[in-house]
Amino acid sequence: MEVEFKHATKEFVNKGKSIRAVDDLSLTIKTGTLFGFLGPSGCGKSTSLFMLAGIHDFTAGSLFFDGRDVTMLAPEKRKIGMVFQNYALYPHLTVKQNIEFPLVNSKDLSKQLKMQAKNRGVKVRQLIEEKVDEVSRVVEIGELLDRTPNELSGGQQQRVAIARALVKEPSILLLDEPLSNLDARLRVQTREEIRKIQEKTGITTVFVTHDQEEAMNICSEIAIIKDGRLQQVGTPQQVYDQPCNLFVAQFLGSFLINTLTASIQGGRVLLGTNHIGSVHLPDGEYTIGIRPENIIQSEQGCLSGSLVASIRHAGINTGEALLDDGQTIQFVKNPNIDSEEEKVILHLKPGSVMVFDVLGKKVAQW
Repeated sequence: MEVEFKHATKEFVNKGKSIRAVDDLSLTIKTGTLFGFLGPSGCGKSTSLFMLAGIHDFTAGSLFFDGRDVTMLAPEKRKIGMVFQNYALYPHLTVKQNIEFPLVNSKDLSKQLKMQAKNRGVKVRQLIEEKVDEVSRVVEIGELLDRTPNELSGGQQQRVAIARALVKEPSILLLDEPLSNLDARLRVQTREEIRKIQEKTGITTVFVTHDQEEAMNICSEIAIIKDGRLQQVGTPQQVYDQPCNLFVAQFLGSFLINTLTASIQGGRVLLGTNHIGSVHLPDGEYTIGIRPENIIQSEQGCLSGSLVASIRHAGINTGEALLDDGQTIQFVKNPNIDSEEEKVILHLKPGSVMVFDVLGKKVAQW
């Protein structure tokens, strides 16, 4: 199912004041992709998901499924499966009963099941059993069907919640911060399982998270949102390597990007007295962004400074150098160069230097 937002806007009124949570959102989610809404808390990503689900109505704009306008369509008519942050499993029911719950208690789904059972010449109960067994195999919880939720780990509960959403045979699966209640190790394991489930089913899946590492590792495309407005859409590699503005550049990356004040004089880009490149931009001050992993300690390079600190980050040895204009820059240390040397020479990888104007818009990259 392809999903398209066209100028989607959502305003809430609080104490007489209008708050625009989603502001003129236009984007397309391709059929069969695992798509992520990524941004800081309160940016509008969950609101966008709830608009897609029909939980929130539109203040303005439209929503299309495979080209069909569904803006005014009731939630139960949208063929949506949704998994919330807290899983919302019934503690007094077994895993099996939790999974089959929507099939038994939804009038629309019960009606469909009766028709399917009649066409196949089988009992409704048999059809329900088959569907539960099928989704249990997909999410690999077949051996847990007789347990209750309190007998399961957080990751197992998450898979039960996904199975309950999938048993409805939705056209779109929505996941709202599905990993936030798990510990770090289980979070990594479960996100891999979610990706495998999506690949098995081929269902268009929309994943909401504030964790950029989750989005970068699980999603095939990402929409980055700030203050209700879409900043950039692309593959994880595209938005990481080619951010459109300073916010996106700073929001992504396990290493915080270096942001430095540089001057451009006659097309020459200067960091202090270091000439680091040339661009066709008006003279003046700009912000330069360079990711630490793209700055390599070397025997030759366009940038030099004094080593002031050594840092070990996620198994990678980095250093911090003081430039002649008083700014500091983080870089990856070269194990083949004496780490006690006070002066360091730094090589900048081609394509890694970004230039941002006073408004934070990227105006050059080389």
